[in-house]
Amino acid sequence: MTTAHADVAKRLTSLYTAVVYDIMDEMGLPNQCLDLGIAPLDRSMQVAGPAYTVMAGPDMRERDELPPNTKLADFGVFTQMYDGCVVVVGASGERRSGIWGELMSNASRARGATGVVIDGGIRDGKLVREIDGLGVFARYTSPIESLRRSRIHDIQVPISMTGSLTSQVRVEPGDWIFGDEDGVLVIPADALDEVLAKSEEAKDIEDKVREEVQAGVPVIDVYNKYGRL
Repeated sequence: MTTAHADVAKRLTSLYTAVVYDIMDEMGLPNQCLDLGIAPLDRSMQVAGPAYTVMAGPDMRERDELPPNTKLADFGVFTQMYDGCVVVVGASGERRSGIWGELMSNASRARGATGVVIDGGIRDGKLVREIDGLGVFARYTSPIESLRRSRIHDIQVPISMTGSLTSQVRVEPGDWIFGDEDGVLVIPADALDEVLAKSEEAKDIEDKVREEVQAGVPVIDVYNKYGRL
């Protein structure tokens, strides 16, 4: 992970998605929250990093029926991964099979990925949870093999993920992904610096609000003082 990526990831994981969402909402970016059905395999998991996008979807063909794809040949899905990336998989509505699993998760971690976010299913949930340093968010777990049911079609292209407030959220390679137990946000790369700075300011205010409320200061007085609650 580059020093810059590591710094941003550290700053994001010291925040929480609710305060970051509030800032993006105020900035006119209200539709960047992925469907709330996409949740961490363990509630303590977080993800923060630039998106490494994977386009996938239902596909009933056998391997020998597929046309050549030099981009994906020889497990090419892994070769462009880089330190600190978050693998983001759009599954195009597949809701039964596990398109990602423990071996693919381990291979991603070995290439430097720190997270996987899947708008679909993952297999081997127990083993995936045991991978050190990898936060994994998925719509469901499934024992069902993806072969002849779903397939990866492309990598590092704009993909569609199901949204919470809109039917789709566009994810570009390099957009920042931030997720915790409340949900997963897509932060456009060109808005990252502003979102991060304003979110840190908002958290500082919320910390002061929390301290005063816990100390017994009347809520109305705290709200009038800080304008947040």
